[in-house]
Amino acid sequence: MQLTISIPKDWENPKFTLGQRTQQGLIIGMEYKPVNTQLAYQYGHGWRYTVLPHKNADEVRHYSDEQLQALSVAEAQQQIIAEIEEHQQQIKALQQQLLATTGGASDG
Repeated sequence: MQLTISIPKDWENPKFTLGQRTQQGLIIGMEYKPVNTQLAYQYGHGWRYTVLPHKNADEVRHYSDEQLQALSVAEAQQQIIAEIEEHQQQIKALQQQLLATTGGASDG
């Protein structure tokens, strides 16, 4: 099921999306600071993004539209392929552990 998020008409559209990979990391949160609000005076108006620099990070960072840099298609593909390969290695290790616990015998 695809989740739909509605943005009020008087807000500008975000330049980045939730879950998008950027040069700074993975976008895990988004927040809009409307013009003429205390938060806008403090941080600037517009979208701010919460970014996880890498999957093992224990802290997040916050960026505005101007501070984030999108990955090229090749860079995004490279990251995704590396993550897939990592998961495949984990699956192989788990399969070996499973075989070791059953002595190589199959119950099916």
